Amino acid sequence: MLNKQNAWFYVLKIALLSLMAINSVSSLAQANLTEPKQIIVGGDFNYPPYEFINEDGELTGYNVELSQEIAAVMGLNIKIKLMPWAEIRAEFDRGNVDILQGMAATPERTDLYNFSPHTFVNHSIFARGNSPKITNYTELEGFRVIVQNNGSAFDMLKDSGLKITLIPVETHADALRLLASGRYDFAVVSNLPGLYLSKKLGLSNITAISSLERNRLYGYATKTADEALLSQFTQGLAILKNTGRQQEIYDKWFGPLNVSPWSKAGVIAGICVVVLLLISIVVIIWNKALRKKVESRTKALQAQQLQLLHADKMASLGVLVSGVAHEINNPCSILTLNFPFIKEAFEDATDILDEHQARRGDFLIAGVSYPRFKQMLPEILDDMHIASNKVKGIVEDLKSFAVKGETSHEKTEQLDLNLLTNRSIRLVTNQIKNATNHLEVNLANSLPLFKGSGSRIEQVIVNLILNACQALEDKSQKIIITSYFHTKHNHVVLSIEDQGVGIDQQHLIKLTDPFYTTKRQSGGTGLGLSVSAGIVADHQGQLTFKSTLGKGTKVKLSLPLLQHESEL
Repeated sequence: MLNKQNAWFYVLKIALLSLMAINSVSSLAQANLTEPKQIIVGGDFNYPPYEFINEDGELTGYNVELSQEIAAVMGLNIKIKLMPWAEIRAEFDRGNVDILQGMAATPERTDLYNFSPHTFVNHSIFARGNSPKITNYTELEGFRVIVQNNGSAFDMLKDSGLKITLIPVETHADALRLLASGRYDFAVVSNLPGLYLSKKLGLSNITAISSLERNRLYGYATKTADEALLSQFTQGLAILKNTGRQQEIYDKWFGPLNVSPWSKAGVIAGICVVVLLLISIVVIIWNKALRKKVESRTKALQAQQLQLLHADKMASLGVLVSGVAHEINNPCSILTLNFPFIKEAFEDATDILDEHQARRGDFLIAGVSYPRFKQMLPEILDDMHIASNKVKGIVEDLKSFAVKGETSHEKTEQLDLNLLTNRSIRLVTNQIKNATNHLEVNLANSLPLFKGSGSRIEQVIVNLILNACQALEDKSQKIIITSYFHTKHNHVVLSIEDQGVGIDQQHLIKLTDPFYTTKRQSGGTGLGLSVSAGIVADHQGQLTFKSTLGKGTKVKLSLPLLQHESEL
């Protein structure tokens, strides 16, 4: 009985513990669902009065208080992390920090980040009393200048083109201490931190002697993709400005400072804070426009890359075709050479066969009576000779079309458009026969020559003829090929007209765009006309299209003559 009671006791105990565990997990899950995502805010650990870690190990400064106030009014869950500037920049670029609370908006950085400024900064040149006298940063050439590593002043001096020996240090305090100790010639630091630190550290032998550059916007920075996060901080900043809280924080940290006459940040901060929100919006819009431009350029480069891949495949195919054509040409040449010999041998044997017929009567050769065989064989041999010569011609055309040597893109050949057209027609004779029973070829007599690359122009003509064949719906429809000389513009022109399906006007203007095709389902790549248009443009010619839906399309290839090439 006792054992049974103990057993029930353990069961109840386990059930109660399970319910408590489930309740704890449920509470944690609800807390996780309601608690906002933590935002990591980065900054410089020794950049007073903007942001620094004080003697008690506390994070403080203008930027720190501003971020905390923005988080409070916007309901954000933030964690502020202060590290050496070079390290926090690296963490930010790697994505381990979501937003920087203090960064100068230099032209170089606005290409990489979005900014929401809350004040201005400028840099001053600090010197000792015995330092050389200078009035402008361009006079720093030849001197040793201490500057914070990876800061905006470091980037500016590094890219200025001046021969300055830069001494990078971790913090502004390090730069001022080194200068005050008598080492190196000058130090370039942010004006307000420089004044703050030199007063705090008691460095009475150094002073600001000149401004490095004009004031720069300074404030929050995010990656270009984090516009929503930046928008939250911008909105919080606007609330603090309108309530006067931002000005209170600013006066707390910057009011007591004796601002250098070269830094106007303290004087004009109150005026400029009114337009900071507008400036931040303009910066965001500008970044959006820039990003769209980059995306557009990226797509264009991708299209060019795929076009080059297609051209490389065509070149490889050309080498293969050239090799196959060579292999066909060898046996074809043997046939061409031997047909006359066989015909002559038969003619010599005719007398013997006639005499044999006279003595023994009619007989069969290959199942055909001798009189019929005597009539047929010369005709068969003539047809075979003509056919072998035709094969040889097609092979030569293939070799000419497929050759892609080093001079294939040099436009140095004197070309006859009619000759190229006839050769192109022979190359696609089979496709033409399968598409139509009505091919009309009207080539002008004695067209003037033009300068260009024969293989590339043939590639264009072949592509245009194949497109015309693919546009036909049945063999009763026509393809009309015409050439003529345009005397007014001194162009030779080839017109290829089909009576096919035609092209809608909304598609007509996009025909030569890379990868645009209305035949995607049947294997079209959209590169044929794009490549052709590029070849024609390279020859300073024109490719124009006219089409009526349901009635057909007319394409004109217009190429300039040699003597007028420089005028086009």
